[in-house]
Amino acid sequence: MATTIKVYRNTATIKAEQFDGSNEMVDKYELIDAGTMLGTHHSPELYLTGSGKVYVGDWIATGVNGERWLITDEVFKQKYKELPVIPENVAYIIKQAKKGDYKLGWVFNATYLGLWRVSVGNWIRTHADTVARAWLDGYVVEEDK
Repeated sequence: MATTIKVYRNTATIKAEQFDGSNEMVDKYELIDAGTMLGTHHSPELYLTGSGKVYVGDWIATGVNGERWLITDEVFKQKYKELPVIPENVAYIIKQAKKGDYKLGWVFNATYLGLWRVSVGNWIRTHADTVARAWLDGYVVEEDK
């Protein structure tokens, strides 16, 4: 009996910060100095518990359960994209539509029917891909200026 190979997409949202070598980040992520670990002297080599050696430019990722791991800059840029930033009033529409069990198509249809304020409708029309990505993957609300 043949098995079917399926293709999967990772949909987990993570928080990540690029390591800059600063003492603040060493303390924040409780990085271990290799020299201290070996009982010798201070070493420029730093390690993240359970993940290995940390290089400046690596990303330190934090999962939903607080677990941390390292991702090289090259791999990070290939695998991860920032969540889209959308205005608060568009975020409200998405939240309310999902709460009411409406579909994304309804949001776009309502936009073209003129149900939203003109400025909101114009933003949705000119940023349709961003709205769709926000609907699917989540979003960050734009900070007040």
